[in-house]
Amino acid sequence: MDKIRNIAIIAHVDHGKTTLVDCLLRQSGTFRSNQKVEERVMDSMDLEREKGITIRAKNAAFQYHGYHVNIVDTPGHADFGGEVERIMSMVDGVLLVVDAYDGPQAQTKFVLKKALERGAKAIVVINKIDRENARPHKVLDMVFDLFVELNATDAQLDFPIVYASAKAGYAMREIGQDSRDMTPLYETIIKEVPPPEIGKESYFQMLVSNLDYSDYLGRIAYGRILTGRVCVGDSAVCVHGDGRRERTNVTALFSHEGLQKVEIKCASAGDIIGLCGFEDVFIGETITDTEERPALHFVDIDPPTITMGILVNDGPLAGREGKLVTARNIKERLVRETRTNVSLQVTDTDTAGAFEVKARGEMQIAILVEQMRREGFEVLVSRPEVIYKRDAAGSLLEPYESLSVDVPNDNLGDILQSLASRKAEITNMVHHSHSVGIEAVIPTRGLIGFETDLVNVTKGMGIASHLFKEYGPHKGEIPSRNNGVLVAMEGGVSTAYALDTIQERGRLFIGPQAEIYEGMIVGENARPDDLPVNPCKAKKLTNMRSQGDGKGISLAPPLEMTLERSLEYIAPDEYVEATPKSLRLRKKILQAHLRKRASNNAMA
Repeated sequence: MDKIRNIAIIAHVDHGKTTLVDCLLRQSGTFRSNQKVEERVMDSMDLEREKGITIRAKNAAFQYHGYHVNIVDTPGHADFGGEVERIMSMVDGVLLVVDAYDGPQAQTKFVLKKALERGAKAIVVINKIDRENARPHKVLDMVFDLFVELNATDAQLDFPIVYASAKAGYAMREIGQDSRDMTPLYETIIKEVPPPEIGKESYFQMLVSNLDYSDYLGRIAYGRILTGRVCVGDSAVCVHGDGRRERTNVTALFSHEGLQKVEIKCASAGDIIGLCGFEDVFIGETITDTEERPALHFVDIDPPTITMGILVNDGPLAGREGKLVTARNIKERLVRETRTNVSLQVTDTDTAGAFEVKARGEMQIAILVEQMRREGFEVLVSRPEVIYKRDAAGSLLEPYESLSVDVPNDNLGDILQSLASRKAEITNMVHHSHSVGIEAVIPTRGLIGFETDLVNVTKGMGIASHLFKEYGPHKGEIPSRNNGVLVAMEGGVSTAYALDTIQERGRLFIGPQAEIYEGMIVGENARPDDLPVNPCKAKKLTNMRSQGDGKGISLAPPLEMTLERSLEYIAPDEYVEATPKSLRLRKKILQAHLRKRASNNAMA
């Protein structure tokens, strides 16, 4: 047991966490010298590589001078906090990776708080020290202040510090030391992170913290063995969340070497393993040796704050691109997601083919829908809505978030105006040389669409991070969208001639030769109201038409919307239609006369 170290890596988005893991695996000799390895090897999902963020927690391991070090890479975005919370039950120490210029951000604070509450030993790694305008000593002060704010114990405040450049592949204990590799960080991990604590009981006990699936072996339950020992072929019992106890035999055990799963015959207390044999096992359940054993405590996870509808695609173009289009296909896929994602909840609704999905944020659901698109699903997705509650007196409560924003000085006025319109309360402002740090408390409703506005206003230079704070009094109306939309009044194929006229009324979302149906949104109106338009109108031919007639049409390039941007943009009476090859915006009710009737009924 003295030769095992279990650590998690904590960092905000873009602070170099995944690059650091790559570097630790390479320099420990995990990969052969001639082995071709992709950059950011821990980000194995296509979406993780495209977006540059970690979505799913993943396990890896390396050997260093006879020590076996298990690493868990944790997500850095607040929407995937459910992944983070359960990982803390598997580790004894954390590497807190902080950018040498930005310092700790809101998400760093959230994950570190969970780690300190569990008593994990923290090692602070100030990364990117070779970055221009790096300020490692100032950032160290900020980290110390953060530990104090999170009520760290005296022992936790006496944290070891390592300065590093994961990209260049070196680390040092003091700025200015000569170092060419990661040896100081390896030695700090071995010295400072304690070996796993072993319980007094002699029988086998394990808490399931993660799940994987194999086509050959079925479900793989990951977790750390708390007490005892287990071998392939042993009889084991799963204590389910509802108290039911199920017995089976262990069919396979896995450990890690680098990123590879390797089969093992036996494992003991302290090891992080994958265990096969239970087909009906969930995160937070206990695997032990007999039916009489009590269930282990599982950390409660913060509640979801956002709800969205995912429905069967009933549009005129349904079924042309996807193969998985039925309600049964969609429900099976959503239920499968909840088995590995504990912060997601799926329920049926009164409407056939419609499911309610509750999550931490719209990005979490957007990632799920994007994965489904790539798997061949076609779905409709509604606008994100917050989950309200009532207090004992019956007053309406809504979720609030702590928001941290870093914006260039030139854009401060615009961002403050945007935050004011979203009912945010500014709690602190810190002026840096070229930017301003803003801290605010904002209703979760006000965050929907804010990051897109921030990117547009600051030309991509603004940084925002947020964290669930509490439920508080309802703040009243928050305007969602100032402009109306251009809605197609008939179906067909769009023409350049028609779009040339329509673009005078607003911004187009489509180009010529696009398939259109009635009720589809083809652009944004410059005015607040919705405007019916005909993008399929063709120019009438006459006997007197000259050769040059109809030429010279100059169309502005259409605005291409990502899935996240589309979900933030749509109004409550609209859907995003997501298919394997297309993203379309549409009205919930496609026919204009039925929309008008529904609007009149709502007003009445």
